[in-house]
Amino acid sequence: MGRITTLGEFIVQSQSNHPEAKGELSRLLSAIRLAAKVVNSQTNKAGLVDNIMGNVGTTNVQGEQQKKLDVYANDVFIDALQARHELCGIASEEEDDFVAFTSKECKNAKYVLLMDPLDGSSNIDVNVSIGTIFSIYQRQSPVGTVATMEDFLQKGVEQVAAGYVIYGSSTMLVYSTGNGVNGFTFDPTVGVFYLSHPNMRCPKSGKIYSINEGNYPHLPSGVRNYIKHCKELDPPTKRPYTARYIGSLVSDFHRNLIKGGIYLYPSNSLAPNGKLRLLYECNPLAFLVEDAGGKATDGRGKRILEIEPKELHQRTPFFIGSSNMVDEVEQFLEESDTRKAVEVM
Repeated sequence: MGRITTLGEFIVQSQSNHPEAKGELSRLLSAIRLAAKVVNSQTNKAGLVDNIMGNVGTTNVQGEQQKKLDVYANDVFIDALQARHELCGIASEEEDDFVAFTSKECKNAKYVLLMDPLDGSSNIDVNVSIGTIFSIYQRQSPVGTVATMEDFLQKGVEQVAAGYVIYGSSTMLVYSTGNGVNGFTFDPTVGVFYLSHPNMRCPKSGKIYSINEGNYPHLPSGVRNYIKHCKELDPPTKRPYTARYIGSLVSDFHRNLIKGGIYLYPSNSLAPNGKLRLLYECNPLAFLVEDAGGKATDGRGKRILEIEPKELHQRTPFFIGSSNMVDEVEQFLEESDTRKAVEVM
């Protein structure tokens, strides 16, 4: 067995891909690595330590009940990232507004970061995989000033790095700076992330579809038709697809990235704009899947990374995964729209 590369070594070796960064991006990724270790240590104690289980008793700006571990993860990542002085500000799903760092060092920083500090937090109390999602951009405001909203409301194509951490049967950190997607598995015996999934590629087709079918009556007819297609026997003894839905976006995406599949969270009569947040969830995962050969759209042919954000907590319909499967569901939606147009005429 050859020598295994650590995440720290990989970050240093990859610095040449971003010569303009002069080490800032590497230090940011190192801070994310540290925060992930701390959050991982607490998630592993869920069920043993009372003060990290259950609800805080407050709701976030999304109107969702905040879990104790939600708040803890948010604080850990903000503290770790601010301490490196490489960010002028941070935006989090758990914060009503972006947080501008006002120290002299931070005002001179070149980057901002957006994150969902603990995706799938409703699963914390039942020991199901959860995760952290992050996205890094170069700031738009002048260096030396306080961060502004303009720094955060950027299209996904402007990302310089994105990734996620999945806290599951093993803890993994997966990220890309636009030069390939690589996954690192945490070895708790030595406290180190090792390169375990180099150059991850999303299969063009897969056998898995992931959607909350509890919303079926409220879904667009094109999506309902696609689900029916997924359940049809073809040939007569075999279904073309298998349903797999964890209810944690990071976990569902991670599985489909490796095995091939599609994740769908369309608009519906209860959530006309969809449920997932463009800046904290959709853009970073779209950045990853495209770099791995997959596809992410709003279901109507609009590339997620090209959507112009208008507000910090903006939501969007989300279809992501194997490119052939995203194309397939878009065809069902287009055919449904065409039939409706004909009926109206």
